[in-house]
Amino acid sequence: MESLEVLILADVLGGCVAGMALMLLWSVDRILRELAHRDPDWAKRKYTKKHEWVSVEGDLGTVGITDFAAEQLGDIVFVELPEKDAKIVKGESTGAVESVKAASDIYAPVSGTVTEKNEVLEQEPGKINKSPFDDGWLYKLKLSNKSELSDLLSEKEYQEFKKEDEGHE
Repeated sequence: MESLEVLILADVLGGCVAGMALMLLWSVDRILRELAHRDPDWAKRKYTKKHEWVSVEGDLGTVGITDFAAEQLGDIVFVELPEKDAKIVKGESTGAVESVKAASDIYAPVSGTVTEKNEVLEQEPGKINKSPFDDGWLYKLKLSNKSELSDLLSEKEYQEFKKEDEGHE
């Protein structure tokens, strides 16, 4: 919907509340379109409460840590990743990231068999901080149980969880 249409509709509907609600909907629509254009995978991504993510295409998943986790850790200086063909079990540790502030285990968001690890990160672990959803992905796997995805959080649920979690610190 174009902004002129929104203004006309708001005027026709009359009332400040209706007009403001319509403007808000238009703004949200614009933001969602921008996100989809900038990062087309954001809607396909699922999250854990430990701040890992998985993006799935067919029966293949790409796993990483969220921008929130990377920010909380600070400058990442070392990463330990699972080897190719390793069997991964949902919820179990699959490796670790170390930063100048802390070390943290990486937990599997889903079960499967590792098909590839991001070997670039062994030499350039800081890519996780710079681009956690793109160049900073950790490993790829063939999912063994796609139904596990239903236990994970959507983008919206993850954002709400983060807000609640930050409030309890």
